[in-house]
Amino acid sequence: MADNNARTAREEWGSRFGFLMAMVGAMVGAGNIWRMPFTTGQNGGGAFLLAYVLLLFLIAVPGLMAETALGRYTQKGVIGSFKQVAGDSRFRGVSLVVVLVNIALMSYYAPIIGQALYYAVHSLLLTFFQPGFDATAFWESFAGSPLLMIGMHTVTVAAIGGVLLFGIRQGIERVVKWMIPFMVIALVAIAIRGVTLDGGMQGLAFAFTPDWQYLVQGDTWVAALGQALFSTGLGWGIALTYGSYLRKYDDVPLGAGVFTAIGNTSIGLLAIFAVFPVVFAFGLEPTAGANLMFISLVQVFPELVGGQIWAMAFFLGFFFATFTSGLGITEVGVTTVAEETRLDRRQTVAAVSLLIWLLGIPSAYSSEFLGQMDFVFGNWGLPLATLAIIGLVGWKFGAERMRVLELNRNSDMFVGSWWNGIIKYVIPVVMVFIMAYGAVTSLGTENELLMFGGIALMLALLAVSTVLMKFVDSRTESVPKATDGGN
Repeated sequence: MADNNARTAREEWGSRFGFLMAMVGAMVGAGNIWRMPFTTGQNGGGAFLLAYVLLLFLIAVPGLMAETALGRYTQKGVIGSFKQVAGDSRFRGVSLVVVLVNIALMSYYAPIIGQALYYAVHSLLLTFFQPGFDATAFWESFAGSPLLMIGMHTVTVAAIGGVLLFGIRQGIERVVKWMIPFMVIALVAIAIRGVTLDGGMQGLAFAFTPDWQYLVQGDTWVAALGQALFSTGLGWGIALTYGSYLRKYDDVPLGAGVFTAIGNTSIGLLAIFAVFPVVFAFGLEPTAGANLMFISLVQVFPELVGGQIWAMAFFLGFFFATFTSGLGITEVGVTTVAEETRLDRRQTVAAVSLLIWLLGIPSAYSSEFLGQMDFVFGNWGLPLATLAIIGLVGWKFGAERMRVLELNRNSDMFVGSWWNGIIKYVIPVVMVFIMAYGAVTSLGTENELLMFGGIALMLALLAVSTVLMKFVDSRTESVPKATDGGN
């Protein structure tokens, strides 16, 4: 009866609004507020946005529907879902790889959240407006201080763990219900201020006027594909985990798919509206990358009327975006470990947070190591995790079965049979393409050795995880199971 009682006591989202804010918060992060503007600038402005929107709704939205529906169906985390659907198949060994990839991702994402927090705090302290302030020197002093970087990494992990201690409804939902609306309001306010600046409309013209020659360049579509996948977190286990806390009658296609994608895209566009008018009004370089966020814009805010307010709004919004993503990524590990061990939630949060903190120290200490982690897991880890989850839905559970049983049950939007082909064929092929493209483009470059090491690491994780899950299964089967009342 213990298993049945645990299943009955499983938390649920308190409201649809709370779930939607959590989904948007998990998907919206540095990929939208920071990466979206400069990636758009590097890839032809409006041409890139057109490619991005097409790929978002062709690939990311159907994938998010599949992942969320899987979680709602099983009412379990990553490993539990694979066990339930894959049965005795060795395929479920990759479930552990998904969790490990997720934890690795969070280990180098936490230092980025720490950077956002550091700038948010200094915006509140009005540091950027002190006489003689040098934005470049400030960034270099911060980024070049291992003590500061590791310190902010530590504070970030502790803060995320503190929220997760309170669970889904009292922790995540309570936080995202005010963080996400604040972030949206802040971006809207900054965007309105930006377009009223002299020269601000030139920034929007640059962003939204398509340079059609970019649409025939493969790099534009690869960049758009990466943005669509990275900014939605498809295949990271977040949608699966959050979906597992849905009530059985909650809508999946409209909420977890379309609304999340529209919310994700809207916030990315708001970031462009907020950044590009300021960039062009002050003659900044729109393709400056990280420097655009932490150096160029910091130099601009003191030049604006009411700049203190705009700086606070921008950097608090940026921090909230990254922090809510961190909650979603970390909850994947917390939910899974809590289900697969005898640890309670408090112990699980402590264990997962400690692991993320330890693994994240090298990334906090060295930006070069952080970049290497992102290169390895962005090119092979995350596509592999996505391939595993989508493959489980499309081929093991059955795309048509999932569409009928879960997607179109109690749904406000009917999903047609076209969805089956995307889940079974299109997304898997795209994931294989991303991994192959990353390998081919690394040959003959300085990343060649790192590429071979990354592929070897993924293969090793697959082998070890398969053996480990097989061992755990054999030990579990040797222990008599308690009855669960037929459930």
